[in-house]
Amino acid sequence: MASAVHVFSGHETFPFRYPWLKKGYDAVREDSNVFLRDDAITTLGVGKNMVRSIRHWCLATGVLEDDRSAGGMRVTSLGKMLFADRGLDPYLEDPATLWILHWHIARNRSRATTWFWAFNFFHEPEFTRDTLTSALHKWTQTLGGKQVAPSSLKRDVDCFLRTYVASRHSRSEFTEDSLDCPLIELGLVSQSADSQMFGFRRGTQQGLPDCILLYATLRFWELFSPQSETLALNDLARNPGSPGRLFKIDESSLAERLERIESLTDGALSYGETAGLRQLYRRKPLEPNDLLSEAYAVGGKRR
Repeated sequence: MASAVHVFSGHETFPFRYPWLKKGYDAVREDSNVFLRDDAITTLGVGKNMVRSIRHWCLATGVLEDDRSAGGMRVTSLGKMLFADRGLDPYLEDPATLWILHWHIARNRSRATTWFWAFNFFHEPEFTRDTLTSALHKWTQTLGGKQVAPSSLKRDVDCFLRTYVASRHSRSEFTEDSLDCPLIELGLVSQSADSQMFGFRRGTQQGLPDCILLYATLRFWELFSPQSETLALNDLARNPGSPGRLFKIDESSLAERLERIESLTDGALSYGETAGLRQLYRRKPLEPNDLLSEAYAVGGKRR
């Protein structure tokens, strides 16, 4: 750990699996101190290291948060919205949920620093594990504080890649460690045939629902320029923490998708060009969480 706000551990080298976030949500809803108890491995039905990993990923995705007043943990509004028994998608059956979880991980500098750095500050079109680790190491040296051990960064990079790239085990080689992370379905990171090279897949991201893009846009707006009633396309596409960076959407594709935003928001937001500046205009306030349910199937059709 380089400082209080940069973390390169906690996942115990495991990307999260399909049942983990629901497990963590349910366990904390029943007992806010479950992760402090010796019998957590029985409650969650996994090994000791995986108990710590579940806790880490529930925090990194924003499903749970520390409850400093009580010393335990509590569920968040996002966690309840998604993972309650009658939530939007408690068993990760809709790809919309995966985009939401990716967004929260990749913007979480304090819980998933490598993920945050890779999507926001690493710009090589192709890379190996070693070049990614080396670039991350150089970045950590600019942070100040105690330097991070190269071995810790290597483990973090390995976990990062396994979050987005499927393992290549044969059926005869199946082990618990070969279970893939749900986020590989997003196709955000590609791997060469010889498994040596990787790259981010930039483009329109057609699998990303418009309402999730809008949710992320509003969350970014809250942090970047909360008092402004306009937001430039360039900032939305290129600024660290922006949807363009975290979803790997190129600027022209982002502009094309934003042209639909006025109808999506019943006129609360609009997109246009004034004096050569392309930007969003906020006509009425919108609550980001209110948009999440719009991303899920209603009558068999997603908005």
